[in-house]
Amino acid sequence: MKHSHLHKTGLINFPVLLKVVGWLLIIESAFLLVPFATSCIYGEKDSMIFLISAVTTAVTGILLNHCIHPRTKTLRKRESILLTSLTWIVFSIFGMIPFIFGSTHMSVSDAFFEAMSGFTTTGVSIIADPASLSHGQLIWRSLMQWIGGLGIILFTLAVIPMLNSSGGVHLYNSEVTGITHDKLTPRISSTAKMLWGIYFILTIVLTLLLWIGPMDLFESICHALSTVSTGGFSTQADSIGAWNSTYITVVITIFMFVGGINFILMIKALSGSLKTVTNNEVFRVYCKVIAVTSVIFAILIALNTSSIPAGHIIVNALFQVVSTITSTGYSVSDYTLWGPGCMVMITVLMFVGGCAGSTSGGAKLDRMLTVYRFMRNEVYRVIHPNVIKGVSISGNVLSAEIINKTVAFILIYIGLIAGGAFVLSSIGLPYIDSFYSAISCTGNTGLGGDYVPVPEAGKWILSFLMLTGRLEIYSVIILFSKSFWKK
Repeated sequence: MKHSHLHKTGLINFPVLLKVVGWLLIIESAFLLVPFATSCIYGEKDSMIFLISAVTTAVTGILLNHCIHPRTKTLRKRESILLTSLTWIVFSIFGMIPFIFGSTHMSVSDAFFEAMSGFTTTGVSIIADPASLSHGQLIWRSLMQWIGGLGIILFTLAVIPMLNSSGGVHLYNSEVTGITHDKLTPRISSTAKMLWGIYFILTIVLTLLLWIGPMDLFESICHALSTVSTGGFSTQADSIGAWNSTYITVVITIFMFVGGINFILMIKALSGSLKTVTNNEVFRVYCKVIAVTSVIFAILIALNTSSIPAGHIIVNALFQVVSTITSTGYSVSDYTLWGPGCMVMITVLMFVGGCAGSTSGGAKLDRMLTVYRFMRNEVYRVIHPNVIKGVSISGNVLSAEIINKTVAFILIYIGLIAGGAFVLSSIGLPYIDSFYSAISCTGNTGLGGDYVPVPEAGKWILSFLMLTGRLEIYSVIILFSKSFWKK
């Protein structure tokens, strides 16, 4: 009776939302035991803070899960959308506890900003020198990015099969990036397990490869977690440049590149369907953009600086291009010295981003290619008004609905960046810094910038931009629509 009442009135099923959030908090508490164990191994005082954080998170999750008894466990589209945004906020709230009470003693604003930057894989930080942090805090920063890279909800769908038949498709679509959402199997939970399986394997392989080089095991784990997730948190203030190693630079470049590829496409390729990759138009454009931009970068570097040896120019150029387009945000040298041309191209790459269905941020190449084809067709129609040409990607003709939604997304995305920059400049930040911070946080890139002097209000605004960018706008801004809350 209650079930039908909810459907007839359109009421949001808050009890089931809170129950699922309880499950999620229990999962987060398990992850918090990793930095706890790390701090114990290194004999650090932060170990107790992580234990308290884990216990607090677990107890809250257990209370929500066992004390709330929804009459129906059905998650409809509205509940799924609301749950997605709520989950990322709740994870950040409990994830910031170690930063507030640990050795960093951050304010609530700073701690939430750092946690949101971690979970959304943005990688911006108010910590000037990461090397000053405890091992527990360093591994927690990287682990947050690893959890958020492929998606908190996607992980939950893999470990809680109950959600597969209770709004699983809506949850999957709310969090996974892209224009359309491909599935490997009919069951969402099976697809989620396969995606997390390849994600885990890539992390292990990268850890071993980095450990072979000049990084120690701890640094290798931290950077593997942050690289596969295209997050960008490093254990050193100079990022990857701190090791001055061509081997490390090349290995991380390869795995950042992989992180920017659609994971569904990657699994199909590993299953033997290599033609799926070679025939994928977005992947081909991804490779071409990186290749062409890297050559241009190398030329500009050679013209503007003499501090980089000739033999390292192409490696550094390729590294920075891949780091930017995949929204990882690592650096091997001060790219601001490479000339204004490089800075403009970096800004464009930050906006564009990698492939949909990857861990990268930005507007995504899929959308940019769709909008480009749409505009080209419209220009052609000016000359030939009677010709009807469809927009196709990889041989698939896109519907008018998808094209309209894609164009709207790009316009809203630009508006969000412009609005964020305007508000940030209004509270005292220089215009250039405001724009750069807005595009960096919305695109979850995290390149450069000093966020310590940003006012507290500015950090909350940037946190909102990070969340909105990671969940690809619609899942967040729809919550501000009156029609979403109407019965």
